[in-house]
Amino acid sequence: MRFKIFLIVFLFAQQIVAQDLAKFSVQLESDRIDAPVSISLDGINYNTDKGSLVLYEISGSKETVVSNQIETGHSARLWFILEGVSKKSSERNFVLKLEDKQVSGQSKVTLKKDHKDLSLLVNNKSILNYRFATTFPPDGVDPLFQRSGFIHPLTSPGGEVLSRIQAPDHYHHYGIWGPWTKTHIDDRAVDFWNLLLGEGTVKFAGFLSEAEGAIFSGFQALQQHIDFGAKGKDQIAMNEILDVRAWNVGEKVWVVDYTTSINSPLEKGIMLDAYRYGGGIGWRATEKWHKDNCTVLTSDNKTRIDADGSFARWCMVEGESEVEEGRSGILFLSHPSNRMHPEPMRIWPLDANGGRGDMYFEFVPIRHEDWKLEPKQNYTLKYRMIIFDGKMDAKTAEMYWNSFASNPKVEFIK
Repeated sequence: MRFKIFLIVFLFAQQIVAQDLAKFSVQLESDRIDAPVSISLDGINYNTDKGSLVLYEISGSKETVVSNQIETGHSARLWFILEGVSKKSSERNFVLKLEDKQVSGQSKVTLKKDHKDLSLLVNNKSILNYRFATTFPPDGVDPLFQRSGFIHPLTSPGGEVLSRIQAPDHYHHYGIWGPWTKTHIDDRAVDFWNLLLGEGTVKFAGFLSEAEGAIFSGFQALQQHIDFGAKGKDQIAMNEILDVRAWNVGEKVWVVDYTTSINSPLEKGIMLDAYRYGGGIGWRATEKWHKDNCTVLTSDNKTRIDADGSFARWCMVEGESEVEEGRSGILFLSHPSNRMHPEPMRIWPLDANGGRGDMYFEFVPIRHEDWKLEPKQNYTLKYRMIIFDGKMDAKTAEMYWNSFASNPKVEFIK
């Protein structure tokens, strides 16, 4: 009798940890490629010690395990990757189960930190370094050019370094970064970009989180925009949370999200004046690139000749490199929720820097209009970078933008 009771309890337990939690379909309204997708876990009892969440893609009678990752917060979400190309008007079906097995596999994207950098890597291949330690300018250069809180180097999958810091023509350029240039606090001008003016700077203030997982790995850093001209001691004019996330899509391309959220603690907030530089995401490209070996293409089919000051959903910059393919590049994507989207850009003209035509790119949400940040309000700008070797065509760029612009329609099946 005791054995029968034990058997019944055992079978009941097996049923608990082998249950289907949700079935759903992902419906594609546009062509996408290697698209991160999420579903809400609201109403699903995922937070249990009775088993593990296992996601399967259903194809006919076959079920294939799909890596997934939970992101908790105000509303928990389950993330996974729609691998490869998903065509418009197609549908992909999934089932989420609670099982007593762990899906094996280690995240390919890892974090590594030393005394000055936090690095993101894929199988020990560098994607990027985030420099949290203060970097000083070369000997003999004004120490006002010191800076922390920027990305450099950013490296292509083939190992080509695509960013540059402290170029002699612009010592205040720091790889990938986004300080605001012309701003006003009350009636006083404060420049956080041109460091030599001594009006302001941006400082790393601490890591808020670090995460590794099967689908994405990354970090959140607090960066403070410091006003040097306030009465009394220096004051924080803006707090910025920089969220950098690398998606696990393999080793052919890097997919990196760069999300910046700003909030002013000042009593009257701060005015971000319209100007051709400021905020968003800025990039000083490798010193190897110039007007004769570097190209630009935007979502509106503009090139380096006419792209500056125009608006775009995406902008692709390519140039010669030492990788096997002979070229490398970055596709910059602006999210539809961003201010002024499609977003205005600053792209150096062909005669920049004495006619050499070095490459500088930036999405600039205040290029044509002022932006008033009200006190204690959050403002967010979202960008994605697709870092690649070889060439990329406009059709592929459009698929990457579709993958970033919105979550596809998800329909739960009862």
